[in-house]
Amino acid sequence: MDWHFDNTYARDLGWLGVALAPVPVKEPRVVFVNEPLAVELGLDPQWLRSEAGAAVLAGSAVAEGSEPVAQAYAGHQFGYFSPRLGDGRAHLLGEVIDRHGRRRDIALKGSGRTPFSRGGDGRAAIGPVLREVLISEAMHALGIPTTRSLAAAETGEKVWRDTGPQRGSVLTRVASSHLRVGTLELVRTQGSLDQLRDLVEFVRQRHDPDLAPDDYWGLFEAVADRQADLIARWMSVGFIHGVMNTDNMALSGETIDYGPCAFLDRYDPDTVYSSIDSGGRYRYSAQPTIAGWNLARLAECLLPLIDGEPDALVEEANARVNSFAQKYAARFRVHLAAKIGIDVDSLPEGVDVEQVDRLIGTLLSTMERESLDFTTTFRALAAHLRSTTDSTSAVHPPLLRNSEELAGLTDWIDAWGAIITDPVETAARMDEVNPAYIPRNHLVEEALGAAGSGDFAPFEALLEVIRNPFTERAEWARYAEPAPEQFAATYVTFCGT
Repeated sequence: MDWHFDNTYARDLGWLGVALAPVPVKEPRVVFVNEPLAVELGLDPQWLRSEAGAAVLAGSAVAEGSEPVAQAYAGHQFGYFSPRLGDGRAHLLGEVIDRHGRRRDIALKGSGRTPFSRGGDGRAAIGPVLREVLISEAMHALGIPTTRSLAAAETGEKVWRDTGPQRGSVLTRVASSHLRVGTLELVRTQGSLDQLRDLVEFVRQRHDPDLAPDDYWGLFEAVADRQADLIARWMSVGFIHGVMNTDNMALSGETIDYGPCAFLDRYDPDTVYSSIDSGGRYRYSAQPTIAGWNLARLAECLLPLIDGEPDALVEEANARVNSFAQKYAARFRVHLAAKIGIDVDSLPEGVDVEQVDRLIGTLLSTMERESLDFTTTFRALAAHLRSTTDSTSAVHPPLLRNSEELAGLTDWIDAWGAIITDPVETAARMDEVNPAYIPRNHLVEEALGAAGSGDFAPFEALLEVIRNPFTERAEWARYAEPAPEQFAATYVTFCGT
């Protein structure tokens, strides 16, 4: 099969990585193909499922036109600078132009050791691979910019982790690019000024071609705008990334690297799920602040390229970094207001943005005090609006129609209702942005546990549900239920490496 690779990274930035083929595996076998994505990329899903396709997707063969590269980058990990990271178990196969004219990276993850492995085995287990499939597909269905999972293949080999031997697997990941803040950090700290300039120009051409070649502050603002909206979207669905290191901040504005990620059950802004985040650096409520911190590192990388008096440049950089908080607040307001049926660009007469902010803030603080489930609360609010009319609320499953969880919101509902002019229309708008189904943590673990034993049915069933997050079905009621109390109280996630 012709993949139609056009590999600008290997061609223009070959020095920023190592040309290296994936490490062949014992027995390649495809267990998942994202057929709609394959078609979007101009690839044949049936071929991907074939023996020849399995060999490419597991790393045992190199597709025609592919120029595999293990990319190099650095990064701040939990606030501390690691000067040499890079793809320790990944290979960029190349780039394709999809059917919409967009350039997309295709890469393997879990495809064997590279010079950047730092003692690791370069492999991945089936659980973390399928976790990335589930979460990335859910994010895509929710309208959140994300890398995508094209395929998952088993290797026929075991990988050893703390819990013992696990089924080896390789993920095929698709991204607008794999360029990160950490990519620039590596070149700023260890490369030449010319190399830094070449890299930044490559980033501009890839993601912001409308900017002038030397508009470095314009590039910073473009990245900051994308991050402000991305993080606001995360927060609006209760997503916790878990490891927001600078090497995990994509300059494209896509969510990348689904390691110890999870979704909120009960609303608690201090929630931490990651087993390695003992200090809560990357807790749910800290994500906007960390995004700003990471952008400060980006500004440091761009400063050497900008002409001007040093103190004045630093002052401008600080001002631009500090303005991220306002960018984020504006996007958060838009997304949270939409969740309660309010369009901030078309507010009802007599309502201003300060009133909307107070309404949002009061709702969240009440949800925290009452320990309300983040996802079902917003669906229940829409159902409540329908229950005040002679509409079709009866078709909604009982779980999401139950108003018991709204008992603690009585005063807030009165204030909210005072500015709602059309309950039915408002409820319809809310259901378009508030998911009925997310990848509930206990359901993800259930699916991954079964897949680890060779049973992919729970994974496939959950995948179907999360690909249709806004469409309630009575037979899917269990997928909307919050985790059992005992599970939620002790749940932690792991990075999967």
